[in-house]
Amino acid sequence: MSKPYLIGPYLQCLMKQSPLLVVIGWGKSSIFVIGALVWSSMLSGCQAWETRFSDDRTAVIEGSPEWRDGRFRNAEPSHTDLPKALLQALSGAPEDVPVLPVAVALTDPALLARSPDSGLRVTWFGHSSTLLEIDGVRILTDPIWSERASPVGWLGPRRWYAPTIALSQFPRIDAVLISHDHYDHLDEATIVAMRHWSNLFIVPLGVGARLERWGIAPARIVELGWWQSTRVGALEVSLVPARHSSGRLNPRSDHTLWGGYALRGPQHRVYFSGDTGLQNAMTEIGRRYGPFDLALIEAGQYSDAWPDAHLGPEQAVLAAKQVKARRLLPVHWGLFKLAPHGWTEPVERVLAAARCTSLAVITPRPGQSVEPTAPRPEDAQRWWPTLRWMSSEERPIIATIDGDPADRFAPITCRDASAPWPAASHDVGAIGATSYISVTRMR
Repeated sequence: MSKPYLIGPYLQCLMKQSPLLVVIGWGKSSIFVIGALVWSSMLSGCQAWETRFSDDRTAVIEGSPEWRDGRFRNAEPSHTDLPKALLQALSGAPEDVPVLPVAVALTDPALLARSPDSGLRVTWFGHSSTLLEIDGVRILTDPIWSERASPVGWLGPRRWYAPTIALSQFPRIDAVLISHDHYDHLDEATIVAMRHWSNLFIVPLGVGARLERWGIAPARIVELGWWQSTRVGALEVSLVPARHSSGRLNPRSDHTLWGGYALRGPQHRVYFSGDTGLQNAMTEIGRRYGPFDLALIEAGQYSDAWPDAHLGPEQAVLAAKQVKARRLLPVHWGLFKLAPHGWTEPVERVLAAARCTSLAVITPRPGQSVEPTAPRPEDAQRWWPTLRWMSSEERPIIATIDGDPADRFAPITCRDASAPWPAASHDVGAIGATSYISVTRMR
């Protein structure tokens, strides 16, 4: 479904990545330099070059508490080892893509047309795309139905299986939530296909300009800053902080906001993390909006080269506990290769980490609909193959404190995987494939 962009604009965007040469140095091989530029341009905010804000939108953006020194900023600075990240991007990892077809479930449109008996149902389509049905309201999160997570149809991470349901087969959707503007979360072709739908689009500050340029009527767009809320029927939708970024390697990076969402209905509550690293705001999200019946938390596409941009599996379990979630559905894996780890590693490490806690983990197949508060054995089945994967002890993903790589959340041994969740003045979370816990320093 990706729009075939003209070569000219793409090459212009590619050339604007030339400052990256200063970072990686002219002494590197030409293949490495070219590959790094293509990778960064293709996965980055090239489309951000084409978006300009109106005066009214600019005033709102620049009035945000998160806007400082000409761009949006995280509450806690982040650390990235860029040369290491680029080398990993070019080298890959064992078992990082499926060799055999992924065991998906074809989503039943007739089932979606009926309200869930429990009042809460989730259908995961791979990566961060889900359909949430909460107390009579239907919500799509970060839908991507395109062949590639890319601005072009001929290059970029290709999905491992076709969508399990066509967009035209959905019942009426009430709102689409976008967490941020990276290509694996904000997909132009999918949004364009929704131009004649009736749903709202709820997005972080600045992202609405992109949707308007793609033909979405302004009246259908709600832009939020962190801790701001709107209503969709009986559902209150709040944008909550995330530790991430928008765009990538260009001067207009971080000119749109990013975030997760807290969804609160009369009977049920759901947390959707979007993309985030571990952050102090997790406990505040749980205090303000929890407890949650279900948390959709990103657990894949991580690397020790960017420990603050994504949680990784163990810190996803920790985050679920911090936001006071009763059940975790790990997302942001199982559809694209975007990071140097085995494709089944995220879910294996989540399950291992959760054994140190009282947290329930559900693992539906892509396309499978489940009702988390009315669990069935098949909701937590192992549908993925048994492959090699690296444990948290072999390759830990531990976030920095305030972006200082020498100051990180300190791991300690989880001595009893069956023990209840520890109660202490600090938040304590499971962090490991073979029982591994992190004590986080919270303010």
